[in-house]
This record gives sequence, structure tokens and C-alpha cells, in this order.
Amino acid sequence: MKKVIALVLAAVLCAAALTACGDKPAGGASATLEEGKLIVGTNAAFPPFEYLGDDGAPEGFDIALIKAIGEKMGLEVEIQDMEFNALVAAVGSKVDVAIAGMTVDEERAQSVDFSNSYYEALQYVVVSADSEIATMADLAGKTIGVQLGTTGDFIATDDVENAQVSRYDKMVDAVNDLVNGRVEAVIIDKNPALVFESNFAGQIKALDGVQFEFEKEYYAIALPKGSELLTQVNDALAKLKEDGTFDALVAEYIEETK
Repeated sequence: MKKVIALVLAAVLCAAALTACGDKPAGGASATLEEGKLIVGTNAAFPPFEYLGDDGAPEGFDIALIKAIGEKMGLEVEIQDMEFNALVAAVGSKVDVAIAGMTVDEERAQSVDFSNSYYEALQYVVVSADSEIATMADLAGKTIGVQLGTTGDFIATDDVENAQVSRYDKMVDAVNDLVNGRVEAVIIDKNPALVFESNFAGQIKALDGVQFEFEKEYYAIALPKGSELLTQVNDALAKLKEDGTFDALVAEYIEETK
């Protein structure tokens, strides 16, 4: 009798597991895809790629781009704002894809697939207007502000000798601490660096990453491992570049900070 009960219980558990699996199509995409909706994760604190608009909703180049991609795919796009460091883990579970000025790197590629790159980037160093920091050697031993889980975080942690790294969920908080003298430098991508330099004119300056010998990096959209969405997203991205939509978005959102 115990064996029979055990077998019945195992069958029930197996059936429940299969039902749960049925809620998610293969490749980690959410069930909402079948309803014509693409759930997109972002971190709306990275202007001009993503930021909160006057109505409190995420806006920016990446947001406009993923909405255009969704339109090409015949899908309604729903944006979910979350911490940058949580995005990779959310892909395939909480969201279908993530777009957030995310650099393609080997560590992230172990957890997600990446679309074709849509933007070439470079890290910049932001310092106070009167700072004498000018080279990588000058950063040694300094207090450096970074956004948690970004390339700037990796550089400050691994490449700057004796750096004291202050990590923030939002880059604007790091910049505010720079303005208020709580950190001596901030490492951030070029375009946001130039936006912040403009917003805090006369208080901070953005230094070209070339003089720090930073390497170029490439932004891409993160998708679940093995997802069929990869081909669809790449096809849609290619069409947007062919029909001029991509260049129009660059001109609208990024041209002033190129």
C-alpha cells in the first residue's frame, strides 16, 4: 500500500511539474509572449539610454529602440524598471529580455544570450572641475564611485590600484556624491558622463577614457539562453537599421552626447 501511495504521489508531483513547465514556452520566454506582449527589463537611471520621463515612465534611446523592435515583431512592449545588477538574473524569469546599456562580456554571456550589438561605448572618468586626475595612475588610492555591476565597477575593483570603491544602485547618486566631495572620481560610460557634465556644468568634468587606456565595449540586448527570440530580435534590429529608424533614434536621443 505504501508503494502504491508513493507511486501515486510521484505521478501527481510529476503532472504538477509538467503543468508548471507548460506555463513557460521553451527558451525561457514568458507566457505573455503567447498573448502578444514582450516584457522588458531596464534600469531607468542611465541617460540618454534610459531615464524616467516627466510622467515617471522610462524613456530614452534604449526604450524607444526596444519598442520599435517590438513593433517589428508584432508585440506590445511592457517596460519594467529594476536595479541594473538584478537584470541578468531576471531575464527568462521576470522579464523576456533586458536592455539597459548593457555591455557584452564573458561573465554575463554565461547566463544569457546577447543580440547583435547596437552601440559602441567607452568608459569615461568624471571628476570635480578642479581635479588634477588625468591618468590611470592618478586614480590609484582614490575613492571611486560606480554603479553596482557595471563595467565601471569592474575597472575600479580590478584595475585601479588600492581604489576605495563606493557602489551605488543609481549612477546619479554617485555623481551627486562627487559634487558633494564624498568620492573623488566616478567611472561611467561616455554618453551618461557627458549628460551629467552638462547637468552639473562648472562643477564636474568628463575625461575621455582613451587617456585612461579603457577598451571599447558594445551594448546588446540580453535574452534567455537558447531562446528563439534571438533571431527575431536580430532580424527586427536589422530592419530598423535598413529603414532609417535606428539612425533617427540616434539623432533624437544620442547625437548631442556622441
